[in-house]
Amino acid sequence: MKQRRFIVVVATITAVASTLAACSGGSTGSTDGGSSPEAEVSGRGPITYVSSPDASGAAQQTIDAWNTAHPDEQVKWVELPLDADQQRQQMVQNAQVKGETYSVLNLDVVWTSEFAANQWIDPLPEDALELDAMVPATVDAATYSDTLFAAPYYTDGALLYSRTDLLEKAGVETPTTWAELRTACDAVLALPEAEGMSCYAGQFDKNEGLTVNFSEAAASAGGSIFDEEGNPAVDSPEALQALQFLVDGFADGTIPKEAITYQEEQGREAFQNGKLVFLRNWPYVYASFSATDGSSPVAGKFGVGPIPGPDGTGVSTLGGRNLAISSFAQNKATALEFIQFFVSKEQERARLETSSRAPVYSEFFSDPAVTERLPYLPSLLTSLENASPRPKVVQYGQTTAAIQDEVYAALSGDKSPEQALADLQSRLEQLDG
Repeated sequence: MKQRRFIVVVATITAVASTLAACSGGSTGSTDGGSSPEAEVSGRGPITYVSSPDASGAAQQTIDAWNTAHPDEQVKWVELPLDADQQRQQMVQNAQVKGETYSVLNLDVVWTSEFAANQWIDPLPEDALELDAMVPATVDAATYSDTLFAAPYYTDGALLYSRTDLLEKAGVETPTTWAELRTACDAVLALPEAEGMSCYAGQFDKNEGLTVNFSEAAASAGGSIFDEEGNPAVDSPEALQALQFLVDGFADGTIPKEAITYQEEQGREAFQNGKLVFLRNWPYVYASFSATDGSSPVAGKFGVGPIPGPDGTGVSTLGGRNLAISSFAQNKATALEFIQFFVSKEQERARLETSSRAPVYSEFFSDPAVTERLPYLPSLLTSLENASPRPKVVQYGQTTAAIQDEVYAALSGDKSPEQALADLQSRLEQLDG
């Protein structure tokens, strides 16, 4: 077996209550890095929270609440670009120079293993969080080598947003397969009301979203990028079926040409402005689509369900974010207590009032007060139950870059799907060696 760290995400949902344990430290901060399970959590004072923007304002409300209660331990938000690859790059650069500027890192779940393996983040005390009350998949995504390195912040699974008003008018059901999606689009786009609309989009720009969308398509077809032992396995009939579906979609107009530049926000805007019948995206866009202030032409006209696959419900990528402490930060005791505060049930419930980010605590998925406002949660639960991880490898940056390069080459017509997958297999094997 190759010495590749590969963690299989279990997506069974359970709920067990436990007690949040508070942790405190001493008076000095350690900045020498080299984290270990026994790393000291010490030092108090101002810290930084390093994250992408949050248009909902929910995260800022949590930070404001902390700052009001902790005048001597203020949190400053260091806002990174919206693009996930640029976020990772800036965090990696800070870690490589052992920078003290970044304290609490908002990490994509798939970066956690990489940052832990490189000793860029510190392990957390096992009793610091209410782990038994969280969705197990979120805890697994925050764990590396049987050690908890981060706190689950929110979870994500892929959802299919549909213009149910137009589906009903065309007399077709919400699709559960790729073929049904095409058939539904043919019926809807024949309506006068659908003039100027396109069928389907996901995230196909050459960034992390493309890795996600391809991974989902491959898993939905029964394939994978790596096998269970962590060996590259992408040059397979199943992965070819998935890539061919996407390539054919661009070729025949099922996916509009402009979607080759779509990240999450471009897709959200296209669907929200009535340009798409179907959209694959994360739960966070639900709040924008549902807005009743006049900003969403699709409010009350859309539905949510699991993504389709070739033969039935598709397999979602497990998404979401974790909060971790930089190994090179000052004031780590403050950083830990801020993380505990940020991911507490109380703060998560408060954020659910203004954001549609999916919760990490199992109880919220069946809480009527929450599901009434966020009715997508049952569909998300289905998505999480079938979820598959992106490749969880130490050299994740090089891995995702290879996936993006080769899949994008196929989508843009520069390579055949067969050649793209063969080249991707070769590149991943070179990384593996």
